[in-house]
Amino acid sequence: MTSNKNKQNTNRLADESSPYLLQHAHNPVDWYPWGEEAFEKARKEDKPVFLSIGYATCHWCHVMAHESFEDKETAAMMNQAFVNIKVDREERPDIDNTYMPVCQMLTGSGGWPLNVFLTPEKEPFYAATYIPRRGRQGRPGMHELIPWISQLWEKERSKIKKSTDQIIKAFQKSNKFSPGNPLDSSAVDKAYRHFKKQFDKQHGGFGSAPKFPASHKLMFLLRYARQTGDTEAIQMVEKTLTNMRQGGLFDQVGLGFHRYSTDRHWLLPHFEKMLYDQAMLMMAYTEGWQCTNNSLFKKTADEIFHYVQRKMQHADGGFYSAEDADSEGEEGKFYVWSISEIREALPQTEAELAIEVFNLSDEGNHQDEATGRKTGKNIPHLTKSISQLANERNMSSEKLSQLIHSIRETLLEVRSERTPPLLDDKILTDWNGLMIAALAKAGRVFEEKTYLKQAENCFSFVESHLWNNSTLKHRFRNGKTAIDAHADDYIFLTWALIELYESTFKSSYLEKAITLNKTLINLFWDDENGGFYFTSESAEELLGRTKELHDGALPSGNSVAWSNLLRLGRLTGNSKWEEMADQMHQIFADNMQKAPTSFGFALQNVLFTFSGGKEVIISGEKDKKSTQDLLQSLQARFLPNTLVLLNDPDDDSIKELAPFLKDFPVKEQEATAYVCQNYSCELPTHNADKMIELIENDT
Repeated sequence: MTSNKNKQNTNRLADESSPYLLQHAHNPVDWYPWGEEAFEKARKEDKPVFLSIGYATCHWCHVMAHESFEDKETAAMMNQAFVNIKVDREERPDIDNTYMPVCQMLTGSGGWPLNVFLTPEKEPFYAATYIPRRGRQGRPGMHELIPWISQLWEKERSKIKKSTDQIIKAFQKSNKFSPGNPLDSSAVDKAYRHFKKQFDKQHGGFGSAPKFPASHKLMFLLRYARQTGDTEAIQMVEKTLTNMRQGGLFDQVGLGFHRYSTDRHWLLPHFEKMLYDQAMLMMAYTEGWQCTNNSLFKKTADEIFHYVQRKMQHADGGFYSAEDADSEGEEGKFYVWSISEIREALPQTEAELAIEVFNLSDEGNHQDEATGRKTGKNIPHLTKSISQLANERNMSSEKLSQLIHSIRETLLEVRSERTPPLLDDKILTDWNGLMIAALAKAGRVFEEKTYLKQAENCFSFVESHLWNNSTLKHRFRNGKTAIDAHADDYIFLTWALIELYESTFKSSYLEKAITLNKTLINLFWDDENGGFYFTSESAEELLGRTKELHDGALPSGNSVAWSNLLRLGRLTGNSKWEEMADQMHQIFADNMQKAPTSFGFALQNVLFTFSGGKEVIISGEKDKKSTQDLLQSLQARFLPNTLVLLNDPDDDSIKELAPFLKDFPVKEQEATAYVCQNYSCELPTHNADKMIELIENDT
């Protein structure tokens, strides 16, 4: 009896696996998941399709759901006028990547929730992001929009046809990229000047509010500084990394980074936490430490690791997608504190220290985003370094750090009693690839075996659940694997495998990277113009195959694929892959000239190309001290344009993957280093210092 009642109170989304779709399973809206059933119904009943795209941890998606999709009156209007489809953008980025550019073309902006009105043939004619229940501040609401769209559909179908034709034509034009001339060094210098112009000298980061971490931009600046000696580029990165870590963007109690800051001070975040942000920021802080030796950056990388291990890791090694911003219907409620809560949680001395160190006040520093009013709650944040705070209190930094750690542990325990935000526990191949890459890089740089172990465990999970022969699936949840992988799944996991190889020198990882790269090329490469489509030729036909070049919160798949081609081409001696990398340079060139700050990761590839890149072959038995001494001398250094191969005489596989290694034999009893550039190698050496000198010699 109860199960039948529950069944009656759900819609078709109740049978889905996506946490986002399941959030809407009890809506009075007659939702369909994306699929032929919905479009067939639309054709049969001659109705437009209302497509709503979001994700489980999206604050404004929740707001619209509460206002409209849970409202019986609004739902009844929607059910009568439309066939309604819900899509999780993280499960189906191919759909999101198709209709988001349409929204941007029509409205000048984008975001989530993304709401698009389609014909039954999946052709868009109207798009918007958040839509209130009723119109306000010049924005039409659902109650105004639904009758207007219905009238348009019934009476002015020719206008809709004209609109869809124009939109599709513009969409297809936007996805045609003509090869341009490769960039020269002056173009990279111009790009750097753009970054300098956008840099916020007072607070770090780029531009004003909202502010995103943009790790790939910081990683470009570190490479630019290394290549040019420009110390200002390093200072920009150091200020940004420091201010992000001290601000409310970082969860000072539970660790890990929130998604972005709504203000320019890094104080008031959008509170959701995304796996991909943890991964990219772990990379940025790792490289930041390599370039500055700033202990805060090493500490932050470790804190990110402990956060994802504690909150986002599946028991078998994979990593979940995200934590929500909202709990109990309120954004940030889980994370903010009143003074009275602090004093109740801590002994008096520790409470007063926490109030001072974390800049808490009775009126609070947390403002409601909609009204701008202070809530009496506080977002813990730092305005001074630990050493400054320690000096003010006449104590050592170590002692203050210990006290803060103890305070944090107590507050974390108290906070755990609150209603937690939703954990989106689906496991995505592409985002796990980024996390593996970050853990492998950090494990190598900091010589931290725990990071490497978790990176390998995560890859084992992906290989066990999401890899079938040479092809991948995109999503795993509750024991179920689904959705054919998109280009980014192959690209980011290949990046992970390259990092795993250079951190462990297990040739199986390089072999698997090569396998994935070959599959990527077979399924996604554009034979006519170069570059990779986001979807394979056999994937569902929408408005056309998209080719992602611009960076967003993540580096674009094509920019990472370009890097993979450069690195794998050098590591294996496959000149065809280097030629494909050159083609990608040409595809990116014109767009990079026009808007260089939108291509932070691609610019890293341009710097690699200008440097000529270097390969270091270490010939020696992996476990011998002389071999390890040479390898370890490379690990902590920031050598972004240097690739390392281990020619272990006991590893036959590596010689098959990189046949040229036969020309670099093991000599005598000591390991030997060969430093090569532009198909020419220096005299071999057994000495680590000499090897580093040869690498850093740019002549």
